Amino acid sequence: MAKKVITFGEVMMRLSPPGYSKFSQATSFELVYGGGEANVAISCAYLGMKAAHVTRFPDNALGRAATQFLRQHWLSTEHVFYGGNMMGKYFLEKGAVHRPSEVIYERAGSAFSLIEPSMIDWEDVLKDADWFHWTGITPAVSEGAAICLLDAIRTANKMGITVSGDINTRGNMWNYGKTIQEVMPDLVQNCDVVITSNRGIREMFGLGQLGESFQVSASQLMDTFPKIKKVVRKTRNTISASHHQIQGKMWNGEAYIKAEMLDVTHIVDRVGTGDAFASGLIYGLLHYIDDEKALNFATAACALKHTVPGDVNMVSLENVMD
Repeated sequence: MAKKVITFGEVMMRLSPPGYSKFSQATSFELVYGGGEANVAISCAYLGMKAAHVTRFPDNALGRAATQFLRQHWLSTEHVFYGGNMMGKYFLEKGAVHRPSEVIYERAGSAFSLIEPSMIDWEDVLKDADWFHWTGITPAVSEGAAICLLDAIRTANKMGITVSGDINTRGNMWNYGKTIQEVMPDLVQNCDVVITSNRGIREMFGLGQLGESFQVSASQLMDTFPKIKKVVRKTRNTISASHHQIQGKMWNGEAYIKAEMLDVTHIVDRVGTGDAFASGLIYGLLHYIDDEKALNFATAACALKHTVPGDVNMVSLENVMD
């Protein structure tokens, strides 16, 4: 039977000038939908797993269009909630060669940011699930979203469901009176798998020193939060905006594992590549006993996303295996 993955977070409209045009050149915008957690769920569905995304959309034509986008890509939308009147959005100017990308967010007051714990019955949402995934963006959106997420993680723990968190986040998003350092420990201490970096571990939890190896920082994180079984990161060497090198790394408490470094020489779209890595990792850890095999699968999935326009890694299991 196919494994089932549940994710929770905001889905936004992504608006981009055609091709590699700058904002100042744009007379129209291309529209796609995306959000870190939904990107993971869709990628898992393309890999052959059952997947559902939990979110809140405005009760209008845009909310219904976004719902249809999720359904179109094989996600269950049984637990999509409606209310409010604004869809979160972001504007992306894609970089090329030596010109970096630029992103502008408009998400304050979105339907998702107004979500409240009473709206979701997590035991019902998580029934039959094998895995629950979240990112550090969700608890930064609003206090309501952070409380909903904590309820989800605690319920998953109670139900014996594996929990993963991609916990790197943007400090400038925390604008509702709570800090990363106040909120993140309660979430992370209940996770089985954490995707982060040396810097993230240092800034969020005060662990590790500048210049310390990832293995040392990851070990300290696992010592602090004993439920964590694996700490994972993705490294990126940037040759130019169009040429990157990707490598996954993992500390599992016993061994420090490095995936094969992959050269991505003709980048089409790098947005969502971290989500592609997370979905590949989830698939790998659910289907392979060998952590190294799982990490290589995640790295390959990440590399392939660089060739796919839009936020989501719409590649098949066969594509990644090749």
